[in-house]
Amino acid sequence: MAGDPPDPARRGKYADRLDADLWDYIDRVNAWYPPEILAAPIAEQRAVYDKMCAAFHQERPPGVIANDCLAVTPAHAIPVRRYRMADKSAAAVVVYYHGGGFVLGGLDSHDEICAEICADTGFEVVSADYRLAPEHPHPASFDDALAVFEWTTATSALPIVLCGESAGGNIAAAVAQATRRHPRRAVGQMLIYPGLGGDQTDRSYIEHAEAPLLTLADIDFYHRIRSGPGWTADDATFSPLKDSDFSGLPPTVIVTAECDPLSSDGEAYRDRIVAAGGRAVWREEPRLVHSFLRARTTVPRAAEAFRRIISDIAMLGASEGALISPLVGEMAGRPEGGAKDRDLSAS
Repeated sequence: MAGDPPDPARRGKYADRLDADLWDYIDRVNAWYPPEILAAPIAEQRAVYDKMCAAFHQERPPGVIANDCLAVTPAHAIPVRRYRMADKSAAAVVVYYHGGGFVLGGLDSHDEICAEICADTGFEVVSADYRLAPEHPHPASFDDALAVFEWTTATSALPIVLCGESAGGNIAAAVAQATRRHPRRAVGQMLIYPGLGGDQTDRSYIEHAEAPLLTLADIDFYHRIRSGPGWTADDATFSPLKDSDFSGLPPTVIVTAECDPLSSDGEAYRDRIVAAGGRAVWREEPRLVHSFLRARTTVPRAAEAFRRIISDIAMLGASEGALISPLVGEMAGRPEGGAKDRDLSAS
């Protein structure tokens, strides 16, 4: 394990705001993937990130079968990994887009998360290995994500739930917006602490600009790396919150962490969908940070949040979102354990 021993004095206002077990997780991440790694060459960042992911990797749950294959497009083939349960038929398929700032990650970095979604919902999961920046700037990741969605519609008759974490949440939202009138449009989308291109003067960007594991400077770095020569500020495939039309989107659940500069993006996206007559819920998980999915095995708050996410995905896939309750603080009549919910839809 690399990195210097953690310095408690650097925890600042978060020293008492976050639980000790979460600090243990943060310190472990920083030991493997220190904040200063952003100054290193991209190849080195990826190598270090991959080692960190391997250090946190969990075995797949029993009964999960995973197969690697290619989603062939006219331009190129996109690697995908398909998960299914050996002993049951699936009721839906989850198309999963991994996190990593559009620069890091792949099929292995989030393997066990996809496997656990498969095991806990019974759904098939298709994980997309979209192209990464800077070698492939925007819109390469979006183009690949859209192609994997199309490939899934061609290879499965099951209802589709779009799911993405961090950068993958951005991609999932962009795909949902691009395919809202598709004959096989997604029946739901699950966005986990997504970066949606929100206003950096909003609440969380200001309050949590120096949050552990993701700072505003980190966000700006990944933004610059991803931006291609054709990028424009109003490109909704780059920043879904820049779209001018939020109608026709599938039932949506957005889950963010309280101590994350991106949290306000989830609130804003929920508000835009609801204002357009759609159904959406935003849940801000208290006293958690960006990337908390990787802490689910050691941090009780993260484990509870992950269980809620699994339940949300199951409801979206099984009911085409019909079980998203319009009541404040509830999903299908189930209290959300103190997580921050707001109005879900127009009454």
